[in-house]
Amino acid sequence: MKLSVVIPAYNEEESLPPTLRALYQTLARHGIPHEICVTNDNSKDGTLKVLQDLAANEIPTLVYFTNPGPNGFGYAVRYGLERFTGDCVAVFMADMSDDPEDLVKFYNKMMETNTDAVFGSRWGKGGKVIDYPPLKKFINRIANFIVKMVMGIKYNDTTNAFKLYKRETIEGIKPFLSPHFNLTVELPLKAIVRGYTFEVVANSWTNRKYGESKLKIKEMGSRYFFILMYCLIEKYFSRGDFRKKSAAPAAQTVSR
Repeated sequence: MKLSVVIPAYNEEESLPPTLRALYQTLARHGIPHEICVTNDNSKDGTLKVLQDLAANEIPTLVYFTNPGPNGFGYAVRYGLERFTGDCVAVFMADMSDDPEDLVKFYNKMMETNTDAVFGSRWGKGGKVIDYPPLKKFINRIANFIVKMVMGIKYNDTTNAFKLYKRETIEGIKPFLSPHFNLTVELPLKAIVRGYTFEVVANSWTNRKYGESKLKIKEMGSRYFFILMYCLIEKYFSRGDFRKKSAAPAAQTVSR
């Protein structure tokens, strides 16, 4: 099963080289067929030049796109999600906050269980955060608690972008609505509401070493709330119109 890794990048010329090298080396060492898809979100620094050099000289599985606009985290991820070629796809951050070894765990879990998606959790048993800003952590835990209560789910890290989806799952949760970081909530909640199966795997998170975070908390509250309400309305009022279609009996009996 070919793995695609979609990475949004805006002004990440310092973060991308160590991130992409570590990601490629890890996936190659584990023998995972893959492609690394970076969306250059119309960066103003040397991000594009970095991608050109790495693809030409170091990382043969690297492909990159430039999103001419509209720009924003959600748009950049969506640009990559329309262009990847793998059988499954992970959203991975350019700042190396996600651990490539955790991605290997996600991939292996999907292969073992044939689940439709694998979600990471930084806050349960086995999860870990390093240098997480206290205010950001406080807001994160409140936001995820609200999502859990409103949606009636047990999963405790919905807002984390780092997740793995089968191609069929991505196709089944379209169309996407979120232009910004609220896409991190839209993807898993739609998958859950529409009946796709998922497993939860503990993962780690490390604060960025270069550049600055693109997440502006003050700007995102109403956008997260909009997506949460959209998914809640779909859950109770769509009458199952968007739910995952059950496989035909014959397909279920095919040996692998």
